[in-house]
This record gives sequence, structure tokens and C-alpha cells, in this order.
Amino acid sequence: MMINLFDDGAWQSLRPLSFTRPVADLRIGILTIAQKWEKHLNARSGFVTVPYLAVKYPAIDNAELFINGSICPDEHLTEAIMGLGKGEVLVKQGLSIAYKPETDEPISPELLTGLSVKEYSGEFIRIAMPEDLFKFNDAELKKDFKLITKGRTSVKLSNTNTFIGDDIFAEEGAEAECATFNSKNGPIYLGENTQVWEGSHIRGSFALCHDSQVKMGAKIYGQTTIGPFSRVGGEINNAVIWGYSSKGHEGYLGNSVMGQWCNIGADSNNSNLKNNYAGVKLWDYSNEIFRETGLQFCGLIMADHAKCGINTMFNTGTVAGVSANVFGPGFPRNFIPDFAWGGAQGFETYALHKMFETAVKVYERRGLEFDEIERAILTKVFEDTKTFRHF
Repeated sequence: MMINLFDDGAWQSLRPLSFTRPVADLRIGILTIAQKWEKHLNARSGFVTVPYLAVKYPAIDNAELFINGSICPDEHLTEAIMGLGKGEVLVKQGLSIAYKPETDEPISPELLTGLSVKEYSGEFIRIAMPEDLFKFNDAELKKDFKLITKGRTSVKLSNTNTFIGDDIFAEEGAEAECATFNSKNGPIYLGENTQVWEGSHIRGSFALCHDSQVKMGAKIYGQTTIGPFSRVGGEINNAVIWGYSSKGHEGYLGNSVMGQWCNIGADSNNSNLKNNYAGVKLWDYSNEIFRETGLQFCGLIMADHAKCGINTMFNTGTVAGVSANVFGPGFPRNFIPDFAWGGAQGFETYALHKMFETAVKVYERRGLEFDEIERAILTKVFEDTKTFRHF
């Protein structure tokens, strides 16, 4: 089956994480949303997204099914979508979930009203705000674990490890020595060619995606996803760290999301709870205000290519935009604009050519090329976020 995953208003509300990808390319649990749908439907997927991302994330021609990329699948929802006929759209309380066009041509969102409506009565997880990624990570991790491991046998790990509970699965090439794994509160998944180094303590639910490492003595609590191609250490709780990113040293990261190509310096910490236990606000790009999240625990939202130096301190509910580079003593502001360079002492614009010079080196270390497509995406983000850099 050929499917396209379309962006709706969630793409706007998920910024800065969505500046560099369609919503369906967000990773939550073990898989990206697109990968989840591919497995549930045995399908190949494309994306219907904003023009500047479409070169990297193209749509599939003649797709027979279009699905809202912010919605995570489950068995009941998949069954309802598969029951759609041509010219029908599945909705819940005005939200378009999926549709099958009558022809091979895609339908713009404003024309979906011309389709025959089928109302969905069930519940599902939708990712519409940045905090939803860590908020729903436990539920999605458990679902993905069952989906990936059903009918399969785990690779056996070394007997130098301590296992509490039996809900652990290791892929080919996964290695661990002298570590503790407690899966009584949730599953533990170790992807291909992952490593858990000596003295690490890990509680489920937890996913270490392929080609990632947990360094010696790390303390990782549940509801956490790492990788792929990432390395972590220190203390982590209920965090989602995407590919090619590193938090390799001591320091705390909790109730947070960390994008791709990010780096957190040694002994850096984020607060995830206010001193007065009040609700946490996060920066809202659409309305240019701090909005209420309804959460008491909320840490750091760090977009792609953002980095911080050693001993950085992030306040509760901090948003760091794409390519933000933070360093120096004290607490920086709760909203660090995209392509900002500095810290509590003040910021200036991180020049685009300087950012590109760093990105080329970072990609080369991974054996990858920082190509013209990546440059074009980041140039567009740089231009679109100028209004936020009032330095």
C-alpha cells in the first residue's frame, strides 16, 4: 500500500521541533510516526508538508490513502481507516484523521468537506504540542515494543548484567556488561549495535535505538527514548533524544525533548519543576506568547542543531530553537530564539555561514554530507525566525 502522511495545524504548534521535518517524522516511543503507520499497514509512506521540506520529504504519487501525520496508530484506528471507501474521510470532533480520495489526485485540506464523513468514536494519541512527545512517550514505547518484538526472540545478553523482570528485548549486535535492567514498570528495548556500558542502571520503559550508547554509570529512568546514533550519560528521566545527538556527561535531563544533531555539555542541567510547584508555560511560536501547558513537570525543548556548553543551566520550561548555541554562567531566558548565540549575559545572531561551517564538521564525523538540501532547509528557518531575534 502507498500512503501519504499529511501535516495539519500541528505542524505550526510543534515548532521549533517541526521546523526541520514533517510531523510524521517525529520519533516517539521507538519509531517515528511514519514508521509506525508503515508497520501497521505494511505500507510505504510519503509526506504532504510545507514546500521547503518537500524536497527532503516528498509525497508519493498516486497514494491510495492519506493519514494525518500527527496521529499515532493503534489496532482499532487502523481497522477503521482500512474500512474507508473511496471518497470517504474519517473524522473525530472535526479533526480529519484519514481519507481516501476518489481519484489518484491528492485533495487539499479545504476540499475535504466534499467527502463523505465517517465519525470515529474511539480514542487515539495525537502529537500536537512539543511536550506531548515526552508526555505520551511511555504509552507509545509500550505499543512499539509489542509491535516490533511480537513473535521474535531476543538476543541473549551477558550474564554479568542484572535483570529485574523479563520484559527486555535486544536486537542483533546489542551489547551490555555489568549493567542493571529493571523492566517491571515497562519494557526495555536495545536496538541493533547498541551498547550499555558498565555500571549503568536502566529502568523501563526505555528504548535505545540502533547504533547508540549509554556510557558508564548512567542513571536512566523510565519513559525515555535515546537515538539512533546517539550517546548519553549522567541522569535522564522521561526524555526523548533523537538521532545523532549527545548528552555524554554528568548532569540532569528530565521531562524534555532533544532534537537531532544536538549536544549538551558536561555538567549541564535542566529544571523540570518550579520552586513554587506552579504550572509550566512554554513559548508558543504561533501566538508569540508563553502558553500554559497544564503540566507541573516540564523541562527543556531543544530543536535540531542546538547546543550548549559545559555547566549550562536551563530553567523549567525552556525552549531552545533550531541552531541555538548557549553557553556561559547563569540561567538564560526561557525562550532562546533560533540561531541565537550566547547565554544569560546576552545573545547575538549565530551567523548562517558560521553555523554551516560547524554543521559540515559535525556531519563529517558521522560519515555524512551536509548537502544543499540541508542548507536550504536551515536557510529558510533562519529567514522565517528573524522576527524572534531581538538582540
